[in-house]
Formats: sequence, structure tokens, C-alpha cells
Amino acid sequence: MSTNPSRSIDCKKCLEQNKDVDCWNPDRMIDTLMHTNHTVEQDWVARGLPKLVDDLAASYEKFGGMDHLEGRDLPNKKIVIEVLEDLFSVLFPGYLGDSEPSKANVNYYLGIKLTSIYARITDEIEKSLKYICRKISQCPHDLCQKRAHVVARELLEKLPEIRGKLSGDIQAAYSGDPAAVSTDEVILSYPCVLAITTYRIAHELYLSGVPLIPRIMSEHMHSLTGVDIHPGAKIGRNFFIDHGTGVVIGETAEIGDNVKLYQGVTLGALSFPKDEAGNIIKGRKRHPTIGNNVIIYSGATLLGAETVVGDNVVIGGNIWLTGPVASGIKITLAAPEQKYRIEPRHPAKPNP
Repeated sequence: MSTNPSRSIDCKKCLEQNKDVDCWNPDRMIDTLMHTNHTVEQDWVARGLPKLVDDLAASYEKFGGMDHLEGRDLPNKKIVIEVLEDLFSVLFPGYLGDSEPSKANVNYYLGIKLTSIYARITDEIEKSLKYICRKISQCPHDLCQKRAHVVARELLEKLPEIRGKLSGDIQAAYSGDPAAVSTDEVILSYPCVLAITTYRIAHELYLSGVPLIPRIMSEHMHSLTGVDIHPGAKIGRNFFIDHGTGVVIGETAEIGDNVKLYQGVTLGALSFPKDEAGNIIKGRKRHPTIGNNVIIYSGATLLGAETVVGDNVVIGGNIWLTGPVASGIKITLAAPEQKYRIEPRHPAKPNP
């Protein structure tokens, strides 16, 4: 096994100066492996595991709010994500999904897919509604079931309209990125397509008052793309997020048509007003409003409901805004002062 001598020496000095510091250089790893007592309890499964089971079960009582043992009235995260992926295959047939439908069988393909999606998303919506409804003692037993069927149907009936908006989003990405070779490339590889598609689906569920599921969808896509769009945000047509990583769009943010964001842009909240008991007051407008035909470059941070950006505005990189911006304005940072330091030359030392 090869080691880095300089790294090993640094770690030894570090350990001599501070015995409490963990410095896992290769030499120490080998020494620990060779000289530590590795006694294996042959009967641990029979004797030790039952105690662990009791201790872990007791922790469920001690640390509440982290388990849902009854398994009732919560959507299944795995199924929600599977439904989301099937919706991708319906919205982008032949591009996304595990099958390649043709024009000859597209009606059959859609019938099978939509029937399956409808059944599964209805069940998950019903459980999500019951999660809220169970707190009402007089809630009719079939109310959530009926509402779930209505919401699921309305979501699926919105798919043609959602496709129309996504068509504009994809064209905006292709037109707005000189590196884009084709719309095929945009659909197949751009993270903004997945993030914006998920938002447009989750937003419909959010508007219908469905709890939990919209956030499951949006946070799942956040983990995949690095783009965090709250399903409550209002976003217009022809929306493009270039690169994507680190973009945050808050719940009450409003974005007009033909808007382009670069990586690292934040449309966030400036502060959180609290009530007399010190609890955060929710349900208020707290994120920026962006007009039409706006470009916001990388690293810009716009905070608070008072930040209202007009139409045809360009906001440069790393700008910090907490107030309104009039239409037609271009905001950039002043050019930084450049300072140069010339290192003195030292004469070469003669060889001994």
C-alpha cells in the first residue's frame, strides 16, 4: 500500500500536539486494523439484537414526531415519485420514460399510462387529504375520497395546457443558450426541464389544496437538479433557468413571462414576521415579484415582498436587492479595482 510521506509526518505532528485530534492517515488506519481487539459476539443476534430492538422502540416514545407507526393518512413517497416519472413520460413521450410509443399506438399508450396514473395519484391524494381531514371530528368518511377523484381528474385534464407551457419553456432554453444544439438536447439533458416540469405539475396540486404531495415532488427534483422551486410560486411562460444549480424560488415569488435566471439566483424572504407568542406568521406575501422580459445573472439575491422588479430589467451577477426596481433598468456592480503585486526576484543560490 502506498502512502504520502509528507501527509503522514503532518499527521504525526498534529497528534503529538493535540491527542484529541483524529487524523486518519494510512499508517494509523493500518495500525488500528492490526492491533484493535475485534472480538465478535457469536450470539449477538440472539441476545444483543433484542435489546437494541427495545431501545430503538423506546426512542420512538422519547423522541416523538419522527415516526408514523400506524401508517395511515400519509402519501407514499416512492409511489408519488413513480407517478411523477410516469407523468414525464406522458408529457415527453419518446424522450422520457421506459418505453418508446409510436404514432400508431399513441392512443393505446396514453390510455394505459393515464389509467394507471389516475388510480395511483387518486389514492395518494386521498391519503394526503385525510392527513388534514382526520383533525376534524365531523369529517364525512367519503369526503376525501370524492375530492381526491376530482383533483386527480383535474390534474390530468390540465396536461395538454401544461405541455403548451413546457413547449415555450423548452424553446426559451434553446433560444437563450448558445451552447444548445437542439431542443432534443434540451429535453434530454437540461436540468431546468425536469425542475420546471415538476413545478408545473406540483403547482396544480398546490392550487387544489393538496398537502404534502407537491412538496414531495418539488424536493425530490431539488435533490436531483439543485433547483429549488416551491410549488406555490407563480411562474409565467417561456421560463428558462440556465445551468440551474443553487437557484431558489420561494413560495410567494411571482415571475412574469420570458424570464431567464442563471445559477445561484435566490428569490427569497427578507424576514419572518412573528406573532405575540413568537411564532412565525405564515400565509403572507414575503418573496419578490419579477416582471416580464427580465434577466437575472448568477449569484444575484433578491429578498422580500417589497422587491418588485419591473419589465425589461437586467440584474447583474452577485447583486443584492431588497427594494423595487423600475422597468428598463440595468443593475450591475461597479468594476472592482485591480491591484498587481510584483514579487522581487531573489538571486539563485549557488550549488554547494
